[in-house]
Amino acid sequence: MRVAVVVFSLAGSLITVAAISDRPQQFGDSLPGLTKKQITDFQDGLGDFNEVETVADGLGPVFNGRSCAECHSVPVTGGGSARTVTRFGTTTNGAFDAMAFVGGSLIQDHAIGPDDASGIHQFTAESVPGAATIIAHRRTTPLFGLGLVDAVPDADFAALAAEEAARNDGTAGKVSMVTDLVHGGTAVGKFGWKAQNPNLLQFAADAYLNEMGITSPLFPIENCPSGNCGDLAYNPRPDLNDLGDGPASLANFMTMLDVPPRGKTSSDTVAGEKVFNSLGCASCHVATLNTGNSELAVLRHRPFHPYSDFLLHDMGALGDGISQGVATGTEMRTAPLWGLRMVTTFLHDGRTTTIEGAILAHDGQGRAARDRFASLDGKSKSKLLAFLNSL
Repeated sequence: MRVAVVVFSLAGSLITVAAISDRPQQFGDSLPGLTKKQITDFQDGLGDFNEVETVADGLGPVFNGRSCAECHSVPVTGGGSARTVTRFGTTTNGAFDAMAFVGGSLIQDHAIGPDDASGIHQFTAESVPGAATIIAHRRTTPLFGLGLVDAVPDADFAALAAEEAARNDGTAGKVSMVTDLVHGGTAVGKFGWKAQNPNLLQFAADAYLNEMGITSPLFPIENCPSGNCGDLAYNPRPDLNDLGDGPASLANFMTMLDVPPRGKTSSDTVAGEKVFNSLGCASCHVATLNTGNSELAVLRHRPFHPYSDFLLHDMGALGDGISQGVATGTEMRTAPLWGLRMVTTFLHDGRTTTIEGAILAHDGQGRAARDRFASLDGKSKSKLLAFLNSL
């Protein structure tokens, strides 16, 4: 059973009543067992997630979306979508160059102008510069269950990487150590296609700036449109756009967003998971992780099943060519597979619309498992796909 909180209005007063519901878990639910305050924080965060930002809120000058839900919408708010963003770069003396002088490496493909606020400067949306030799697209990822991921101790990811290395089978992952702007120092990155963010608050603030153009204490410096910082002289909101409440609210929503509900299981899905393991898929797509301590009681010392190690792996030709932090152009974070049945386009760039196509595109450290999949008999392949479609 799941606990629901029902709010009634009686003679102008709000009365909160805790009720027990037999409704099955659904995508977009909050974690079961939250306190009343935590449920309020979750609902407030959901409201902020859906809020359409304006120039008065600090939107822009260049941006990719006016709300988080604009991209994170499948199958419900907080999910992923087929929408992609574009990154670019080149190589200089053999090393990746994000081309910061032209606004690299993330394209903001919208811009504010007189239609947004009468009389302001018409900013120009960014596009890939002609000098770029590397162009990559990244699909919007689902956010379900990320509070559990955030609650896994950093030491556990280091131990998992060491365990994978000890197998000596060519699939060892690498811990992404990144700057932790929230707590100081460095920490394990686990959010984003390159595991570039170490916690959900930083992840939210990063998206506020780079996807909506809204500055906050963790990311106080506005992006220069196409690298032209002179354009910021016309910025209608040159002050700090958000004092930190917005990213904190989004982080609350993500932290308390429940895991994806598992689909129907059968003897075929059980057999299919055995095939999954026999192919070596579980070497990177680790079925079970465990949380450590947490400020939220519902997140403390819990097993969960993301089917990911959240480590960086060298994917060879499947890499996107973009270096970020310690992640090279060929390295990508293992994508979690929970909720896979609701994904409509697969891999980081959405290049295929089938799970089978995604598996066959694996390269680098995933090549051996890909080749074993390609040689499967029809019955085994059918059972494997039944398992994956149950996630």
